[in-house]
Amino acid sequence: MNLAGKKILLGVSGGIAVYKSCELLRLLQKKGATVRVCMTDAATEFVAPLTFASLSKCPVYLKNGAVEARPFQHIDFPRWADLYLVVPATANVIGKFACGIADDPVSLCFMSCTCPRVVAPAMNVAMYNSPAVKRNLEILRGFEETTVLESPAGELACGEVGQGRLMEPAEIVEFLEGEGLPLASAAGASSATPSPVLSNAEASGGHPRNAPEPPAFPVAQDMDPTQDPSLPGHGRKVLLTAGRTEEAIDPVRYISNRSSGKTAVALASVFYANGFEVEVIAGPMEAAFPGGVAVSRVQSAREMHDAVMSRLESVDAVVHCAAVADYRPAHAADSKIKDSRSQLTIELVPNPNILRDCTAARASRATDAAGDARRQVIVGFALETDNFKQHAAEKLEKSGADALLLNAPVASDSGFGHDCVRYALVRPHAGIPEMHMGSKVDLAQEIVHFVLNELG
Repeated sequence: MNLAGKKILLGVSGGIAVYKSCELLRLLQKKGATVRVCMTDAATEFVAPLTFASLSKCPVYLKNGAVEARPFQHIDFPRWADLYLVVPATANVIGKFACGIADDPVSLCFMSCTCPRVVAPAMNVAMYNSPAVKRNLEILRGFEETTVLESPAGELACGEVGQGRLMEPAEIVEFLEGEGLPLASAAGASSATPSPVLSNAEASGGHPRNAPEPPAFPVAQDMDPTQDPSLPGHGRKVLLTAGRTEEAIDPVRYISNRSSGKTAVALASVFYANGFEVEVIAGPMEAAFPGGVAVSRVQSAREMHDAVMSRLESVDAVVHCAAVADYRPAHAADSKIKDSRSQLTIELVPNPNILRDCTAARASRATDAAGDARRQVIVGFALETDNFKQHAAEKLEKSGADALLLNAPVASDSGFGHDCVRYALVRPHAGIPEMHMGSKVDLAQEIVHFVLNELG
């Protein structure tokens, strides 16, 4: 299919893979397609409708309507479309499609749609393999002009490994253009067909931790957000720090922490979807960044410090999301320290404080320029396990940052490696708000909105 000039309706249902729908929308636009969006209520909990409205330049069809909403959107939107894509399709919305239930914009559009439909499942492996979901997918494959895309195996957002991942946006576009990527079609192709684009680690069910480093722009280099003047972040550049740092004790041991990098990935995705040029200085981490994000890899806190300071003057905003080691061994051994079962003492020295050095450099530039320096927004992170408000207030005052994201990864099923966390965005002279549980995409959306407001 030649996507140029095609009208595509994108149905978005609620799951952690929603942020990939933003990337898919941009890819489709780059191919010349016009895209409109409908969303379930659950999807709006992951990515705000404003993001999709900004990207598509059209009001989003929501269950509770909007100022621009019309009473027959559930008919008008699918009737307008040449193709209906549902990405991601959760177990819930797949069940509605199969059973003829239409009680939200995505299922209503599916019911009234007369054009070809493509459904991309995304869910936990246990749900994907459940008898109900398997039955519902088979029912969908029997519908006329309906294609169910393959759900590749690999590491899922929950940390488990298996089928249930959303097919990557670039692969979906490739399939639509007729490149023959694996799919389970109405003709009865098996849903167990493995995807040929999996890495060896993913295909074997292993953790892709040791996979080769991705290139700086792993997907779709032509997706330059600075080329779209309608996006709120157009012409802006943001620098993020991500992951953790590792401080060598000897050639095989190091001091580090448990950061997975998922929060930074959510931040990069939302900044990118809003039109920012995104550059990341990333320490070791498991989570992968979306296409179009420039990533520079570092190992230690000092390497991260040098990389950030060298780029500081060229960016409009800096978000310090990385979990940086506060200390490092004063001397790293040249060879492995032998196990003598005797007490070992390691002298530690402090690492540079990247956040404070950034705010100090900003203040220095403003003074040198007699106040004419352009506005630069700096946001820090404060991970605390007790005395949350006191510690956050002290860190915000000492750092000189414009805001501080207080987060507490101590609740069950949240924090390190999870998709949700307790957090609050703290601003100077505004008091310390109560923390609340939310997804890391919600957290990212709040920071992006703050930065946009600060930049004016």
